[in-house]
Amino acid sequence: MTHFDFAILGGGSAGYAAARTAAAAGLITVVIDGAEPLGGLCILRGCMPSKTLIESANRALSIRRAAEFGLTALPPVPDIVAIRERKRVLIDDFASYRQGQLADGRFELVRGNGCFIDAHTLRVTPRDGSATYPITAASVCITTGSEVNVPAIEGLADVGFWTSDDVLDASALPASVIVLGGGAIALEMAHYLEAMGSRVTLLQRGPQLLTGLDVACSDVILSAYRQRGMAMHCSTQIQRVSKATNGLKRINFSDEAGSHFIEAEQILVAMGRGPKTQGLGLAEAGVELKGKKIAVNESMQTTQSHIFAAGDVCSPLDVVHVAIQQGEVAARNAQALLAGGTALESLDYRGLLFGVFSQPQVAVVGGTEASLTERGVPFIAASYPFSDHGKSMVMGETEGFVKMLADPVTGEILGASVVGPEATELIHEISVAMHFRSTVRQFMIIPHYHPTLSEIWTYPAEELAELLD
Repeated sequence: MTHFDFAILGGGSAGYAAARTAAAAGLITVVIDGAEPLGGLCILRGCMPSKTLIESANRALSIRRAAEFGLTALPPVPDIVAIRERKRVLIDDFASYRQGQLADGRFELVRGNGCFIDAHTLRVTPRDGSATYPITAASVCITTGSEVNVPAIEGLADVGFWTSDDVLDASALPASVIVLGGGAIALEMAHYLEAMGSRVTLLQRGPQLLTGLDVACSDVILSAYRQRGMAMHCSTQIQRVSKATNGLKRINFSDEAGSHFIEAEQILVAMGRGPKTQGLGLAEAGVELKGKKIAVNESMQTTQSHIFAAGDVCSPLDVVHVAIQQGEVAARNAQALLAGGTALESLDYRGLLFGVFSQPQVAVVGGTEASLTERGVPFIAASYPFSDHGKSMVMGETEGFVKMLADPVTGEILGASVVGPEATELIHEISVAMHFRSTVRQFMIIPHYHPTLSEIWTYPAEELAELLD
């Protein structure tokens, strides 16, 4: 029976980060992954392909607005096949690079699926159909990622639906689409579909888009999408899905105004993703769940101290940079345990980043007003609108605002949010400031070039500094 210091279930972003970190530390490491092709969600069906399509959507919206800038342009005519082929070329390049990294010999790569027989033994089922076999490991990291969440709605399975996977590789798009969901995936896919010419209706269960973020951020997106002609419905409850006599797909739903139905060529289920834990034999290993996700502590240990988890299967936020950090921390802590150490590294979520590539974009770092209030953390807040910011006005991108939160005594920046142009880029300035525990007074003396989008952050910082005086 083959024995390893460190075995990793899954070769996506978290798994690869754990593997290269462990191998660099001298651990005899194996990655077990039965996916075809290799690469992980972000590269193959998540971040990179979706942002590739969204770049085409952004340019289509710019062409629509040409007259506003004194330019004449014909209405954009999307070539969905060409857009898809551009995406495929890019993703093939990204994936082949990751596949090369996984197979470059620093650690062993096993093409198959693994599940626990006990806390130190894994049964491997090879992709090629050959006989299963066991391996043992002193330490294990579970990085199996997530899978599409499909709700139990009457008639949905019978009528049929798309997920984001279908949108990402479609050669043609439906004339009309009903999007189920109000999170990042739903808003990004709605943005792409509408920009490509589909008529979009969005149904969100909760009272706001992007649950957990400031309602003001949600309101900006809601207004912007409605101005683009999308029908947006929040606080909805879906009763059933059926096939209409005209061949369209019908959804009966209710909201605060009563009962309704809508029809469209296609339904897009974009209600998030859930952790991929089925078939792993977690019970046999003594690994427990917290809700649907694997329970971990701040050191990425599960309920078995030598078994770690990282990425979407356990993370408080399913984003790649966090998954990578978690994988690295898990590997370093596995090495520390094997060396007999007791002081383990912890992951710091103080500067947690989140971004949505909608139009306009949304991004958040650190605490929000709601999260700080829930934790009983005192704060002061200040915001500034893009509609009163010079560079934003020149760009014609005036929707939204920036908001900064600070400690009312020390002035340390506790969090920030932005909804507006290039939000996912702008947020990093505050991320860096928070990393170094900058106060608003320290932030104010950092030079900002004029005119730039970035200098908008100086206005809430100045207001917060005045509140501290």
